[in-house]
Parts: sequence; C-alpha cells; structure tokens
Amino acid sequence: MIVEFTVRPNQGDPSGFDLGDMLWRGDLGEADSSGHTPDQGMMIYISATQLMDCLGELLRGRVRATAFTGAGTSFHIGFRATKKGVNVGDRSGPIALTTPAELAQTVLAAAEDLAHRHLGSLPSDGVRDDYLAALQSFRLIASER
Repeated sequence: MIVEFTVRPNQGDPSGFDLGDMLWRGDLGEADSSGHTPDQGMMIYISATQLMDCLGELLRGRVRATAFTGAGTSFHIGFRATKKGVNVGDRSGPIALTTPAELAQTVLAAAEDLAHRHLGSLPSDGVRDDYLAALQSFRLIASER
C-alpha cells in the first residue's frame, strides 16, 4: 500500500492551514483527493493530525472500525479491522486489505515525509505543535506493531 501527503504549491507564506492532498493506493483500488470537482483538497497538516489520532484508536484495538474525513473537505477513508487484517476503502469501494503493522508503517512514513519536507517552514503555532504531538504518539503506536 502507498500513502502520500502533499502540500499544494503557490499558497503564499507557509501556514498550518495550507491546502494539500492525500493519495491512498492499494491492491484493490485508489483514492486521491486531487483533481476533483468540487475540490477535495484539505488542510493537510490538520487532516494528517486527525488521521493519526483516528488510526491510533483502531491500531490499539480500542475500536474495530473508524472513518477519517479530511479537514475542510469531503475526502473520506474508512478502516475496519477483521480477522484477515484491516480493510481500507473510500466511498467508491475497497482500496486495500492490509495488516495493522503495514498500515501503521505506511501512514507513519507519509507523516514523517510531510514533516521532513514542510514542517520546518511553518510558524510555531498550535497546528505545528499538534502535528508534532500526534506524530510522536503515532511513532509509539507504529513501533508496537
């Protein structure tokens, strides 16, 4: 499975509210927030933070199913834990059946990449602080898998 978080170019000075996109690609399908009408771009730093928090509950076994909807968008991904693994899908259908460990590592890699490429340019504020806290927490969750 492949997960990518990107920041859209040409938005002016970097901000915690910058728009970006998510791409989810698996053996069963793909969900991409870019290129839609109406636009499905999202406030990417806030959305990635929400995603890590949402998946943390699932990966720790506190819930069997959860759904993520990006901040300021209708882009939606659902997750359901089964005996065979975690089903990942969007409104149009399945994207992947994956292990909890692969899901955790794939999302962690996307979040780490976004942080490495863009977080240093953001002002020190609540959005940046929340992202870093969620990332630290998600690192622990992923290491437990």
